[in-house]
Amino acid sequence: MKRRMSYEGVAVAVPVTVPYVRYSTHGAHWFIGQALEALVRESGIDKAQIDGLTISSFSLGPDTAVGVTQHMGLSPRWLDHIPNGGASGVMALRRAARAVQAGDADIVACVSGDTNHVDSFRLMLGGFSYFARDASYPYGSGGPNSIFAFITANYMRTFGATREDFGRIAVAQRANALKNPNAMFKKPLTMDEYMSARPISDPVHLFDCVMPCAGGEAFLVMRGEKARELGLPHAVVRGAIERHNAYSDDPIMVRGGWAVDRDDLYAQAGVQPADIDFVQTYDDYPVIVMLQFEDLGFCGKGEGPAFVRSRSLTCDGDFPNNTSGGQLSAGQAGAAGGFLGMTEAIRQLTNAAGDRSVRDAKLGLVTGFGMVTYDRCLCTGAVILGASA
Repeated sequence: MKRRMSYEGVAVAVPVTVPYVRYSTHGAHWFIGQALEALVRESGIDKAQIDGLTISSFSLGPDTAVGVTQHMGLSPRWLDHIPNGGASGVMALRRAARAVQAGDADIVACVSGDTNHVDSFRLMLGGFSYFARDASYPYGSGGPNSIFAFITANYMRTFGATREDFGRIAVAQRANALKNPNAMFKKPLTMDEYMSARPISDPVHLFDCVMPCAGGEAFLVMRGEKARELGLPHAVVRGAIERHNAYSDDPIMVRGGWAVDRDDLYAQAGVQPADIDFVQTYDDYPVIVMLQFEDLGFCGKGEGPAFVRSRSLTCDGDFPNNTSGGQLSAGQAGAAGGFLGMTEAIRQLTNAAGDRSVRDAKLGLVTGFGMVTYDRCLCTGAVILGASA
């Protein structure tokens, strides 16, 4: 295994959520601006002290990160635009961490925001990936529901998973969301309601799908000594990985890139899967959560169904997963969905998660997953965060 420079000394702080709304007449710039304003307000720093910036958004175009600097009155000396959907949060953290370690920036704002209006989802799909569009549109298929139905059905045939197994994930996350004031869904979800929900693209039913919404997520990355100097509660980066286009020979996705690099991830952190106190998995559909339980080493390949049958996935359970409710119950604010797990993990590790706090949490694992084509996603990543000493 190739040794990598550690992430020692890197802190993440000031988790920000711009409240989600189902639809908005505001553009992505507004949500990004609200997130930046909140970072400045809640950190107590001057805007001019932000000398690094990453931006992720589906609906910002044709603008990029450099346009945001002008619109928001920033003048960073380090800048990155990360257009990789749900993997962008982990990727933003990794790049920002290396920037502060190298001295290229002192305080990096990692920001994601998207709008959602009646036609925005259709417009995004049309220009999301020409490769995927040209492969699927001639067959009358478009959008992620049919793609993940394809992946889900294959997983069920291959490993014997049932809809009830996926329901355990969705129902537990809804219970977590009821303790999250920012979550879009405010009503409990029972297994009977999950099972009887209308089909969307068999075997995917209503509660297997995220709700698109508008909102934003953001956090700051800096050196640990800087966070202490500023008096900011923070978590520390123990390890991080990313991988793109893994297992491309698999006819249909049954493995993600996490499996390639997970040993490196745990070695960086000096821990094992059993040491992790909570997991924030990217959850555009329950099958992807189950794949991650396997690929991150919590159980073997194909053992996901048995794993979820024997675990309690709520924030007070024996395997807390997506303690905010995840995208399935908090909502998917476009690319900000890839930042949701990061902001929630920071809150958990800085005693800011309120009623959904995981007892005595010291280590959290956050994943990213993005850029769906017609039978898989291309980008995967993960980071282990620890409570500061």
